[in-house]
Amino acid sequence: MMKKFALCSIAAAVAFVFASTASVAGAAEITVVNFGGANGNAQKAAFNQPFEQSTKSKVTAVEYNGEQAKVKAMVEAKHVNCDVVEVESGDLGRGCDEGLYEKLDWSKIGKKSDFVPESPQTCGVGFFVWSTALAYDADKLKAAPANLADFWDTKKFPGKRGMRKGARYNLEFALMADGVAPKDVYKVLGTEAGADRAFKKLDELKPSIQWWEAGAQPPQFLIAGDVVMSTAYNGRIDAARKEGKNLKVVWNGSIYDLDYWAIPKGSPNKDLATQYISYSVSQKPQEAYAQRIAYGPVNKAAISALDPKIQADMPNSPNNAKSAVLQDMAFWTDHGDELEQRFTAWAAK
Repeated sequence: MMKKFALCSIAAAVAFVFASTASVAGAAEITVVNFGGANGNAQKAAFNQPFEQSTKSKVTAVEYNGEQAKVKAMVEAKHVNCDVVEVESGDLGRGCDEGLYEKLDWSKIGKKSDFVPESPQTCGVGFFVWSTALAYDADKLKAAPANLADFWDTKKFPGKRGMRKGARYNLEFALMADGVAPKDVYKVLGTEAGADRAFKKLDELKPSIQWWEAGAQPPQFLIAGDVVMSTAYNGRIDAARKEGKNLKVVWNGSIYDLDYWAIPKGSPNKDLATQYISYSVSQKPQEAYAQRIAYGPVNKAAISALDPKIQADMPNSPNNAKSAVLQDMAFWTDHGDELEQRFTAWAAK
């Protein structure tokens, strides 16, 4: 995915034009920054368009690639022209600590007990559950891999493996492939010996790894036959399946996480941004979103209301979550910098 954060400024300029023509009618506007792709399309249909209709306000969606440094520069320059930003969990904690995001008034968003426990945060609202999981092309593999040990087994399954270029996910996957139980992953990884063990396990697979950096790449690699298996965002695999590709997800050993809405500190439209966030996590928009992409709702009532066939593709359905790891946001806030630096040095060797 191209880095498109600069579009925020363009979007703000476009919004200004809208404002000058719409201000007569009193219409308000917000700029929402997301990761684009199938996810962005699902948000547009489930959140943005219905919100515009119900509030008579304008939602301008802008794509970026998760560059928190760009958010930091915008906030520190006191030139904030985006109102709601989609943020990964590891960045949310750091961004909140650094004062990049507004502290939220939960009385204006909803009852915390209505959401999965990980959703309500000081500076963010988790609005969907997604997973990084093992994926493969069932047209190309006769025997299905069952777990991460199979992902590491290049004799049984010869060929390249796709992995996201970074420490997060890969270190957890490595430990589970080495026999660590999902519930113990962060306890082990939090020790020096555990981190060494994870990198040693990655050493075994290193000659067979083809790195990916954008979420669109794993399904492309699999379909092209460049890799025999890949770690992948489950929503990207679902999108490829909807286009007729025979890609499969192995949920055993998957790592699930939430993406969060955050409001950059100094947003000129904080009240409308809060209203938008509240709308997006209410039951009906959550159901509509999950029906368009295989990401799990955070709204408990929406989860219960979904058809069992849709639930089968959700990272946080009871069956899929039982052998999965919840990515530990606090762990990556505390250890992310040192582990990412170590990974960068390791990958460069």
